[in-house]
Amino acid sequence: MTAHEQVISRPVAPRAEQESARPRTETRELAIDARGLTKAFGKGPARVEILKGIDFQVETGEIALVMGPSGSGKSTLLAAVSGLMKPDSGSVISLGTDLWTMSRGEIDKFRLRNCGFVFQGFNLFPALTASQQIEVLLKFAGVKRAERRETAVTILKAVGLGHRIDYRPEKLSGGEKQRVAIARALAKKPRLVFADEPTSALDGENGQLAMDLLRKAAKEQGATVLCVTHDVRLAQYADRIITIEDGLITSTNADPNHFAH
Repeated sequence: MTAHEQVISRPVAPRAEQESARPRTETRELAIDARGLTKAFGKGPARVEILKGIDFQVETGEIALVMGPSGSGKSTLLAAVSGLMKPDSGSVISLGTDLWTMSRGEIDKFRLRNCGFVFQGFNLFPALTASQQIEVLLKFAGVKRAERRETAVTILKAVGLGHRIDYRPEKLSGGEKQRVAIARALAKKPRLVFADEPTSALDGENGQLAMDLLRKAAKEQGATVLCVTHDVRLAQYADRIITIEDGLITSTNADPNHFAH
């Protein structure tokens, strides 16, 4: 177990303490409202329950972190609420739309219109330059050709990659690839941003830059950011920290001071 996981998996506080850790002073509309989510893999003796009946809400414009030890269900939860993986049961209301009642094609269109994704494995196209990674996405999102390059260059400069605009992934470091992925996720100004370990390949300075961009998207553009992470450094950027362990939510408003070390 890593040091990060040891911190995250410490015994949780009593529920009353959990819910009052970070006061909520206003009530906003829900961007994501998930109810009764379950998900299992395998059959018979090999069947493993990953999500065990999760109720889960994220408010519009909120930066919410989901933290927990490896195998707790973080990435599965992210996939279920973002339309990437259908849960075995339960519902997800996303931006007022009942996500899992739609066809796969309708869900794909919903994600294209409304969602930005940052994957732990970057998911960059090997043959495309940093700028082209973003321009292709903007093309599918309906952005005019004249605007695509300009938008891509602007956001790559914002993540400190102005000197890498025409570099392909093979010439980029792991941290640079992750910053391209973050730039791509934010380029179309999505209403929802889903991030799976967005700072896993970044040092402290670049990690701070990445989270500053996600916070800017939330606070200036009204995006809702849902991030799953082991990185305890990110606690300071969150409006709310949700903890999960063994497929169950253990706190919906954890005290960020628990992750300060």
